[in-house]
Amino acid sequence: MNRTVLQMLRDSAKKYPKTAYTNQKGDAGWIGMSYPVVLNESRFLAAGLVATGISKGDKIAILAEGRNRWITSEYAILFAGGTSIPLSIKLLPEEVLFRLNHSESKVVITSRNTFEKVASAWKKCEFTKRIIYLDDDLDAIKPQCTEFGIDPDKDITLYSSLLQNGKNIWEEMESTLEAIEEGVAEDDVVTITYTSGTTGDPKGIMLTQLNYYSNSNDAMDFFNVNEGDRLYIIPPLDHSFAHTVGIYAALVRGLSLYFVDARGGGMQTLKNIPINLVEANPHFLITVPAITSNFMNKIKDAVTSKGKVITWLFNNGLTAGIRIHDNGFRKANIFVRLTNYLPYKLADILIFKKVRKIFGNNIRYCVGGGALLDIRQQTFFSALGVPVYQGYGLSEATPIISANTREIHKFGTSGMVIPNVECKIIKQGGQEAAIGEKGEIVIRGNNVMKGYYKNDEATAKTIIDGWLYTGDLGYFDEDGFLVVIGREKALLISADGEKYSPEGIEEAIQNSAELISQVMVYNDMRKYTTAIVTLDSAKVTKYVEKHHIADGEVLLKAIIQDFYQFKNSSEYRNKIPERWIPSTFQIAPELFSEQNHMINTTMKMVRHKIQEVYHDKIELMYTPEGSNAVNNLNREAIRKYLPFK
Repeated sequence: MNRTVLQMLRDSAKKYPKTAYTNQKGDAGWIGMSYPVVLNESRFLAAGLVATGISKGDKIAILAEGRNRWITSEYAILFAGGTSIPLSIKLLPEEVLFRLNHSESKVVITSRNTFEKVASAWKKCEFTKRIIYLDDDLDAIKPQCTEFGIDPDKDITLYSSLLQNGKNIWEEMESTLEAIEEGVAEDDVVTITYTSGTTGDPKGIMLTQLNYYSNSNDAMDFFNVNEGDRLYIIPPLDHSFAHTVGIYAALVRGLSLYFVDARGGGMQTLKNIPINLVEANPHFLITVPAITSNFMNKIKDAVTSKGKVITWLFNNGLTAGIRIHDNGFRKANIFVRLTNYLPYKLADILIFKKVRKIFGNNIRYCVGGGALLDIRQQTFFSALGVPVYQGYGLSEATPIISANTREIHKFGTSGMVIPNVECKIIKQGGQEAAIGEKGEIVIRGNNVMKGYYKNDEATAKTIIDGWLYTGDLGYFDEDGFLVVIGREKALLISADGEKYSPEGIEEAIQNSAELISQVMVYNDMRKYTTAIVTLDSAKVTKYVEKHHIADGEVLLKAIIQDFYQFKNSSEYRNKIPERWIPSTFQIAPELFSEQNHMINTTMKMVRHKIQEVYHDKIELMYTPEGSNAVNNLNREAIRKYLPFK
């Protein structure tokens, strides 16, 4: 058996000849490419690449938003014998430069939206000598070419020109392309995917033909996806989960992929997400917790704007739905189901049914990846009738390790381990943990990466005797569900060496507080735990106006009370050991964001960056002055919200 993604594409083209594999929004509506068209166009492009000198093992980077030509470009690279380097569209020019140079990419494929990032790094590229431009409006980027010293005639090839040339020379190149494809082995590297660098410098993860083949087939079997389902992809295609499920797992069941319309740039893309969602009318969608959190908040705001009666019906129905669904795995008893049936059914008929329309008419569920999905979102969307199932994985595992599904799920867990993947929990001493015991999550299977590119030392530390040591902490519960606690490197460490995961504390504070937006909890062998927080400016402003606050001390004390509100919550009360609850906090002047590099491209906090930027604030909290949140720096941070500044 030829276990490669190229053979998977060939098989899909035969099995689903009339199905639109990829779909993107254009001026005249949605433009689809069938499986056979994707196959043929990819091979023509590959012929064009080989004719320009691309050979076995050459690296070609892709820096573009999700679209039809992204998919055909990657397949073309593989048909030409090369390796794809998928890059995040959110990278800074210097980050793009590092990846192009480290991967030794000979070519970079880019679009109008991302061209400037490549252009500004062009003169410092050591290996990259050609740009393939996905769009057809070369005149639109000529000003940047002039600014950064790029010769459009010499340095840039239009995608459409490369495709046409491949068609023109196909007869003479066909046998060469067939020989290249016959030489593709299961161990050949398909992609080098760079980590998002939450704990330091990015590493290049080498994923093979067999990695993608295995993880794609195992995931589709596990999720029991229907043939021909529509899949709406919100994350960019460099995102490991979107890459595997969106590009390769789709081949297994003949899925139709729909991408967010990225014309117009970043802000317009965000506006297009809900519009395209309804237009695509998917059966399921791939998302990230930050997006579903935004959906949840907007749904709540929209309901509140309808008045007190609708809000009361919605909240009562939501509470009833959450009680009926219990923890997802264990269903509520007959008494609970009967007593909550009426308010739930009433809300479902009058409100929930209408709310679900924002997901289209076909939606069955959403799958969350990239970061842990808090239980509040899981119960909310389940009660609403559009469940969001949390999975667990990491790029080094191609990436899927476990998942919740329609058939079997439990809120607050990362689901069951998928078929053909072995998973165990290893305690600090090296012994395998029993049920309920915490330790490092370790896995083995055909989905484990080949290694880190040009980094044998890191590879040797991560893969030991075929087992991938994930660096994540977790445990198996009594029902066999995997519970992921967080990154080992992100752990809080007390002065006496005891360790604790910060994610649960951060979730408790953020979910209970009204005025606080983000929290990063800190303890690196210190005598007590502290936190850096950001405020929700709109809500703080509204709070000041509503309560007629003119005194900074009054506002600061209200924020402190808000910070510790989780102690009064039935959901979090007595769940966090007292010694790990932050004794004080400092208010950051701005939100953690991708722009200031404190949030990475998968919407996770970059802890080392936050600690670096706010080093002085952290140190202050371990002095007498900063040991209490009522201090001069926090007074200064909230002054802008007061009427008399």
